[in-house]
Amino acid sequence: MKKNFLLLLFLTSLFSFNACSEDNDIPEEVDPAPEQEQEETELTEEERIELEVKNFIYRGLNDIYLYKGDVPELADEYFTNDDAQTEFLSDFSSPEILFNSLLSNQDEFSYLVDDYEELENQFDGISGATGIQFGLGLLSGTNDLFGYIQYILPETSAEEEGLTRGTVFTEVDGEQLTLSNYSELLTRDSFTINIGYVEDNTIFLTDDTANLTDDFYTMNPVFITEVLEMEGRKIGYLMYNSFIANFDEELNAAFAEFKSEGVTDLVLDLRYNGGGSVNTATDLASMITGQFEGEVFSTEEWNEDYQEYYETFSPDFLVNEFDSELSDGEAINSLNLSEVYILTTQATASASELIINGLTPYINVVHIGETTTGKFQASVTLYDSPTFDDENRNDDHTYAMQPLVLKMANRDGYTDFIDGLTPDITITEDLNNLGVLGDPEEPFLARAIDEILGRTQVESRMMIQDKFQFKQIGESDMFKPTYQKMYIDKTPVIKD
Repeated sequence: MKKNFLLLLFLTSLFSFNACSEDNDIPEEVDPAPEQEQEETELTEEERIELEVKNFIYRGLNDIYLYKGDVPELADEYFTNDDAQTEFLSDFSSPEILFNSLLSNQDEFSYLVDDYEELENQFDGISGATGIQFGLGLLSGTNDLFGYIQYILPETSAEEEGLTRGTVFTEVDGEQLTLSNYSELLTRDSFTINIGYVEDNTIFLTDDTANLTDDFYTMNPVFITEVLEMEGRKIGYLMYNSFIANFDEELNAAFAEFKSEGVTDLVLDLRYNGGGSVNTATDLASMITGQFEGEVFSTEEWNEDYQEYYETFSPDFLVNEFDSELSDGEAINSLNLSEVYILTTQATASASELIINGLTPYINVVHIGETTTGKFQASVTLYDSPTFDDENRNDDHTYAMQPLVLKMANRDGYTDFIDGLTPDITITEDLNNLGVLGDPEEPFLARAIDEILGRTQVESRMMIQDKFQFKQIGESDMFKPTYQKMYIDKTPVIKD
């Protein structure tokens, strides 16, 4: 009994002592465990910056991504607090893995870059170039690939080596191109290719080689401009290879030439054009026509939150109209045509498809060639800044995103052509006879001229039964992040 009383007295005294210690701020021994845990959770400078990048990625996709509704983790209330979000982001070993994990299964085109200056240069047409624009084919029954040159960029190593359209190569630096090595071989700063050609559906290789260097290069997308006088008509031919806003004046100058020459018909060659600026596409459509100024060329469909916001507060933002001026105020040279002939391949994508789709409700678009890619979405560049523009960017890193933010539809609301746009007249390029670009006898251009002049009796010359058979794997521009991308130049109004 005495022992129990003493124990109770001791515990009571201990309690009183602790209480007095708290009241009188008497120092206590500090448990080192919490401090140790704090030290263990401190981030290095590299880890801190990486977390900033990851937060930027999540913030951007959570806000403006077209397919936000497809990704549960992007829901506004997905995280209960900031710590839960930080823990989620920290679980990913790199910004790239996080970014890819947050993309919808519908999305094949959004991308992340770690150097926004390089991205900006590519949008301006500035990048490295060996000078060969090529397609890649898979040889039947093998894993072996070959390249075939579609065209040569002027003033490059390829032009110096005397390479031409139709040249075929199977090796890079003496190594056979295959499905497993082509990406590594064809993205080297310099390399050597062997030289061959196709004849009678067979690849013949010569003993010649060509040395190519990946030099800094600015590409003018207005590649060929011709006026062909045939049977009393003046046929304009324009090979246009990318919708690069920096060359809008050169594009407008080509139409000034067509206009001064009195062009009556136009063949627009978009076979190797993977797209680009929506604004440039709108200007090009206005150059072809001119009689529809102020009318709807295309409309935009954003994610649910942004669509509702724009429809409520800024409906004009969702509409791209035929216009009469370039962005710098220069008057557009318009041909006022009611018909246009457009040449395509399966590489024709995004802004090129927008031209076809946007013009179709207004004029007769005669689509000749192959079914196009099926790219109707557009992206925008997001920087790590409070409003995602290039002002007040986070100087700790150079990451930027190019996520899909909208779908383009024509005046009638047509979009979602995931299988591409089907041509009115189907023909494919034949490696036995690619022809000379801009020459009236080049097979694609010749087919368009036949249509213009009503020479249906010569259609049989296009009915070649035996063509060199292969599966196309891709093309040279596929190694660039801007490949087959359509983007808007205007800055989105970031909703609150």
